[in-house]
Amino acid sequence: MKKKILLSLLASTILVAQNIELSPLKITSTAIKTDELRSADAVEIYTAEDIEKAHVQNVYEFLNQQTSVVTMPSYGNPLSQRLDMRGYGIGDGYQNIVITINGRKINNIDMVPPLLSAISPASIERLEIIKSSGIVVGGDGANAGVINIVTKKKSTKEVTVYMGTHGTASGSFYLGHSGEKLSVSASGEAQKSDGIRNINSSGDKDENSLTTGALNLSYAPVEELELRAGVSFARTDVIYGGYLSLEEYNNDPKQAGTTNWGANEQEFDTDAVSGGFSYYLNDKLSLNVDINHEEKQSNYITYSSVSDYDYNSGKATLDYISDEISISAGYDRFDGDRVQSNNKFKKQNNAWFVMSEFNFNKAIVKAGYRYEIVKYDFANEGLRTTKKLHGGELGYNYMLNKEQSVFANYTHSYQAPDIDRFFGFDLSTYETYFSGAINPMEANTYTIGYNYIKKNNKFKTSIYYIDLKNEIYYLSDYSGARTAINTNIDKSYKYGLDIYDKWLVTDEFNIALNYNYVRAIIDEEGDYSGNDLPGVSDHNIKATLSYFPNKNTTLAITQVYRSEAYAANDFENNFAQNQEAYKSTDISLTYTKDSLELFAKINNLFNQKNGLWIEDDAIYPLNFTTTAIAGFKLKI
Repeated sequence: MKKKILLSLLASTILVAQNIELSPLKITSTAIKTDELRSADAVEIYTAEDIEKAHVQNVYEFLNQQTSVVTMPSYGNPLSQRLDMRGYGIGDGYQNIVITINGRKINNIDMVPPLLSAISPASIERLEIIKSSGIVVGGDGANAGVINIVTKKKSTKEVTVYMGTHGTASGSFYLGHSGEKLSVSASGEAQKSDGIRNINSSGDKDENSLTTGALNLSYAPVEELELRAGVSFARTDVIYGGYLSLEEYNNDPKQAGTTNWGANEQEFDTDAVSGGFSYYLNDKLSLNVDINHEEKQSNYITYSSVSDYDYNSGKATLDYISDEISISAGYDRFDGDRVQSNNKFKKQNNAWFVMSEFNFNKAIVKAGYRYEIVKYDFANEGLRTTKKLHGGELGYNYMLNKEQSVFANYTHSYQAPDIDRFFGFDLSTYETYFSGAINPMEANTYTIGYNYIKKNNKFKTSIYYIDLKNEIYYLSDYSGARTAINTNIDKSYKYGLDIYDKWLVTDEFNIALNYNYVRAIIDEEGDYSGNDLPGVSDHNIKATLSYFPNKNTTLAITQVYRSEAYAANDFENNFAQNQEAYKSTDISLTYTKDSLELFAKINNLFNQKNGLWIEDDAIYPLNFTTTAIAGFKLKI
C-alpha cells in the first residue's frame, strides 16, 4: 500500500532559477498511472509550482492564460465561465469536457457550467488535461477530453494575501500534515471585487465575492487499508452587466448600456461531502471505493428564480497493477436532481467500464470500454426515457529512445443531452416550453502525436480528426412558431494541430508556448451545411517568456492571442459582426527569499478591449481594461 500511496503523491520536478532540468511528469489522475512520455494520449500537466508562478485569481484565469483551454465568462458572469477545447465552441464546449476534483465529477445535469471558481488555486497540487480521451473512466460528456484537478496533500503551511485595482482583495491558506498513517489538509479562500463596469445610470458596479473551504483526510489503520474523507463548500455572490451594442462597446465597454435587459445578480452555493477507502489485497491487487454527496443552490435574485440541486455519485474499481499488465474494472453511478419552481427533473447515469494497459518494453498498448445507461425523469411532463451508450479507447505508444516517443489513439465518445436540452424558448412570451426528446451526440476521434523531452526542452505535438454525429446545439433563430429550440447537427467534423514547447534557453531565460489550430465544420445540417461552427477560433496562442536575473527573482511576460470567429449564434455565418480577436499581455514579478514570496502582476498591460459576441449588437465585455494585483505568500 505504501508504494501506491507514494506513487499517487509523487511530486513532479520543480523549476528553479539555477540548474533547472525538465523531465517527464507523472499522470496521476487516470485509472492507470503512467507518464507523459509513455502516454498513448495527448496530455498537458501543470504542477502546483506552475500555478503559483502564474499568480492567477482563479482556475479560469490559469486555463485561459497557460493551457490549450479557452475560457470566457458565461454571458458576462466572471465566476461561472464557459470552456472550449478542440473546437467544440465557446457556446457548448464546456459540456464536452468532463471536470473532476480528486475524482469527483463536478459537471452539472443542466446547462450551468461547472463552478471552477469554487476551487482555490492555492489548494491545487496538479492539473491534468487529457485531450480527446477519457471517456472510459470520465464517462458522459468526455468528447473534447477531461480536466482532472488533484488537491494538495503535502506537509506544508501557506498563507497568501493580495490586493489590487477596483477593490480586489483575496486571502487564502493551506495547512497540511502528511504522516505514515494520517494525512490531513485544510484550505480556504475569501475573495472580493468592487467591480469594474457600471450596471446602471446610478454608477453601481458589477461587484462580486467568493468564499471557499475544504478539509480532506486519509488514515491507514493497517498497512492494507486506507480510509478517505473530505468536505468542501463554496459561496458566491456576483452582479454582472448585460450586453452592449457595438457602438456602446467601442465607445466605453465599462458602461451599463441602454439596449440590454439590465444587470443580473446570482448567488451560487455548493456543499460537498465525500468518503472512500482502498483495500490492498496484495502488492498488485486493490479495491477502491469512493462516494460523494453534493447540494447546490442557484438563486437568480434578479428574476426570483431558485434552483436546488441534489447530486449523489459513487465509483468502485478493482485494480490490478504489475510491470507488464495493468487493469482497472469498475462501476460508476451518478444521480442528479434539480427542483425549480416545484418542477423536478432527474438524470441518472449507470456505467460499467474496464481500462487496460499492456507494457511491451518499448511499446505501450491501451484499451478500454464503457457501457453507460442514462435515464431521465421529467415528473411534470410525464416523460421517462432511457439512453444506452457505448464508449471505447484504443491507444499505442512507442519509445523511439529515452527522450522521444510517438503515439496514436482512437476514441469513441458520447454526450447524453442535459435536462435543459429537452426544452425550447418562446421569445414572444419569454417562457420555456417542453420540446421532447433529443438525440445523444457521438464522436469518433483519431489522434497521432510525438513527444520529445530532454533536460532543457519539452516538446509535444499532436494532430487530430473528429467525426461527429448529432452534435447538440441551441438554435436561437429557429423558424418554427416558438422561435428557439435545442436540436442536433446531423453530421460535423473537426481537425486540428496542437503544439506545446517549453525551452530552457539559458539559466536566465525560458520560453513556454502553447499553440492550437482547429477547424470545426458543419457537414450536414440543412441550410448550415458546409458552414463553420460558430464561436470557434482557428488559432489559439499562449506564450510566456520568463527571466531569472538571480536565484530569487522571476520576471514573466505572457501573451495570449485568439483569432476572430463567427459570433456564438451565427450558424448561418452571415452576421454583420464577428467575434473579434482576443488579445492580452500580462506581466508578473516575483521575489522569493527563504519562506517569503512577494509578487505583483498586471493583466492586460496595454488596455486592449475584449468581448464575447453572441450576435450583432449583443456583446459581453471581458478583460477590457488593465488590472493589477500585488501581495505575498508565506510558507511556514
